[in-house]
Amino acid sequence: MRDTPQAGRRSATARRPAAASPANKHQQRTAATRRALLQSARRIIARDGFEACRIEDIAASTGHTRGAFYAHFPNKEDLFFAIFEQEARRRVEKIRKVLESRPTSLDRLAALREFYVDRVSDRQWAMLLLEFKLFALRHPRLRPKLAATHRHLRASLRLENVDQTCDEPKKAALEAILSGLSLEHAYDPVRISKEQATAILGTLFDTLVPGTCR
Repeated sequence: MRDTPQAGRRSATARRPAAASPANKHQQRTAATRRALLQSARRIIARDGFEACRIEDIAASTGHTRGAFYAHFPNKEDLFFAIFEQEARRRVEKIRKVLESRPTSLDRLAALREFYVDRVSDRQWAMLLLEFKLFALRHPRLRPKLAATHRHLRASLRLENVDQTCDEPKKAALEAILSGLSLEHAYDPVRISKEQATAILGTLFDTLVPGTCR
């Protein structure tokens, strides 16, 4: 018996992969609660420090209890890594989109330089990053995991121009001086203004990443 057009259409439909089902209301609420906890934790850790911040305070600021916290994170350490990975991935995606829109290597380096120097005013992230690293240093068993996570996220950016001309010690220097200047500016903006810190970071970037000097 010959296949009818209708049968052919039914066969094609059967072979077509099913579209992913949209999240149901429970899944949406669960995701929203997790986002709220992460946002709350970022603020409270920056305010109180990681060691001093309390799970009760993080949960309460979102209108939830400790039980809601533990439904998403077994402990503060897992919360710690979740915040770090979330923010680092967000930054990687942000700069990747900027770089993809630039047509030439020089344009991409210029965009990366601009992104780098503009981060000096991101006080909360500078404080969180310091908390992450101090926590890892105080808990040696966690330091390899944090360092490996950080390396993986940096590698995922695939900055071909920078990777070819700027080795890991230079990248570490760029990151360390950015963190230090960001904190110094936040601590005493009279001593070092945003414009001064930005100028220093730009000079450092031009020195350590050949091809960007103007």
